[in-house]
Amino acid sequence: MSIYAIVYITAVSLLAAILTIRDKGAARKNGWRVKERTLLVVSVIGGSAAMLITMLAVRHKTRRAKFMVGIPLIILIQVVIIVFVFDGGLSVGHYEIVTDKVDGQIRLALIADLHSCDYGDGQIDLISVIDAERPDAVLLCGDIFDDDLPPENAIEFIKDISGKYPCYYVSGNHEFWSGEASEFKTILESYGVVVLEGTSAILETGGTQIRISGIDDPDTDRYGGRFISYAEQLNRLGDELSDDGLFTVLLSHRPERITELLQLNPDLVLAGHAHGGQWRLPVLLENGLLAPNQGLFPKYTNGEYPFGNTTMIVSRGLARESTRVIPRIFNRPEIVIITVK
Repeated sequence: MSIYAIVYITAVSLLAAILTIRDKGAARKNGWRVKERTLLVVSVIGGSAAMLITMLAVRHKTRRAKFMVGIPLIILIQVVIIVFVFDGGLSVGHYEIVTDKVDGQIRLALIADLHSCDYGDGQIDLISVIDAERPDAVLLCGDIFDDDLPPENAIEFIKDISGKYPCYYVSGNHEFWSGEASEFKTILESYGVVVLEGTSAILETGGTQIRISGIDDPDTDRYGGRFISYAEQLNRLGDELSDDGLFTVLLSHRPERITELLQLNPDLVLAGHAHGGQWRLPVLLENGLLAPNQGLFPKYTNGEYPFGNTTMIVSRGLARESTRVIPRIFNRPEIVIITVK
């Protein structure tokens, strides 16, 4: 739970206890009473547990069904909301791409927007889910590191997976915002991760080959470091991605850049950045309420988007404690598994 949530719950619980005790005292002295509606509103906004405990302790309104039945019901509803609406447990999204450019199949794990968040000792919660999926390669689609949280969690994760799977990386905006994007790339390369900066690499497994291409986040133009302009990287990939029959996966942190990426004619674009739209409602608001660089009611935040011969898949990402001000709603962190066959 974030520090903001703890402060809020503490404050509203104190308010609930104070109002209950104040109303009990006023009832004894026939003084000014706290309206029952006010007590119930404070209960609904988070003071229900404190209010019920205080009422039982001072024996106030214990014969009123409105409170002795109503407040436990409110608590039950609040528990359901916390468990389901704010569920931060890992989920796995599976997608299948069928193409005549591949014989056999290749299984890819897409990891985006980790933001150096904590997934257990040594990142075991995250790593064990990836291991269970048995991918042929892990694709790191930006914001693996954060500009605020320390990098140790990200490094622990990279250290483990890079020893098990071929890994490919493109940068995200937060890595540039940190001012340490170049240093992060050097760390990744020290563990054998292939850093893509308008470049490509061939992944071969079981006699099947595909091309993995990638482009830096556009903020490469603002922060420099290992500077290759975004436009130059697009041009490089345009020259490189010839129609040689290889299935091409293009890693790009930002899904809203899809129009310019389609000009490169990749078979599959993988992205993150949008965090699933942050606040989602099943059926009603599947793409979420708000996404970086897309604003309100964004278009590309999670799932599969077809564009003729190209498919884009956007991960909801893995950020948890790094989004402490705007927590996820109906939006569990996600590992994406893509089977190309």
